Amino acid sequence: MPIPSNFSTPQRLSAKKRAFLQIQEWIIDGTLKPKEKLNDADLAEALGVSRTPIREALQLLNSQGFVEMYPGVGTQVTAVNHEDITKILPPLSVLQALSSELVAGNLRQEAINRLKEINQKFAEAIKTEDSFSALKYDEEFHQLIVDETKNPYITQAIEGLQPHVMRLYYYKAIILTESSIDEHERIIQALEAGDKQTASDVTRINWIRAINEYFSEHK
Repeated sequence: MPIPSNFSTPQRLSAKKRAFLQIQEWIIDGTLKPKEKLNDADLAEALGVSRTPIREALQLLNSQGFVEMYPGVGTQVTAVNHEDITKILPPLSVLQALSSELVAGNLRQEAINRLKEINQKFAEAIKTEDSFSALKYDEEFHQLIVDETKNPYITQAIEGLQPHVMRLYYYKAIILTESSIDEHERIIQALEAGDKQTASDVTRINWIRAINEYFSEHK
C-alpha cells in the first residue's frame, strides 16, 4: 500500500478528522486504488497519529461508501462504478437547485460579483482544457450559493455527496463542458433578478446534464 510522504493537512483539526480527510482525498484522487487493502498501522505511521483515530476515520469512510470493512479480515477501498452518476447527481441536483431558489433575490452584491469572477475563471480553465482547475471553480461556484443559504442541513447533505462527485471526476465519469459556462451565467442572472424558478431550473439542468453526457460518451 504505497502512501505519499509529501502531503500536508490542517493541524488544528482533530486526529480523527485529519485522518478522515486525508484518506478520503487519497481515495478520491486514486492514490489509494479501488479494491486496495488498507493497513491501519501503515496509515497511522504515515499520518503521525495513533491507530485509534485511523480506525475511527475508516469507520466513517465505510459509512460514506469509500471503504468496505470486513470484521476479522480487513478493510479495502470500494470499487468505482461509473454508473453511480445516476444515483449521486439527481439528489445533489435537487439540493443545489433548492439552494439557488432560496437565495435568489437575497444575495449581497459582493456574492454576485464573486460568482461572476469564479465563472470567468471557470470559463478560462475550460477553454484551456485545464479540467482540474475547472472542476475546482465549478465546485467553488456552487458551494458559494449553498453557503449563502445558511442552512446547515442542506450543507451537510451536500457534503456527503460532493466527495463522490469528485471521485467520479477523477475516474472520468464526469466531464465539464463549455455548456456550463452559459448555464452558470444564467444562474447568476436569475439570482440577481430574484427569479427563483429559473435559478432553480437552470441549476438542476447544470447538474443533471453530466448524466446525459456520460451516456452519450459510452453508448
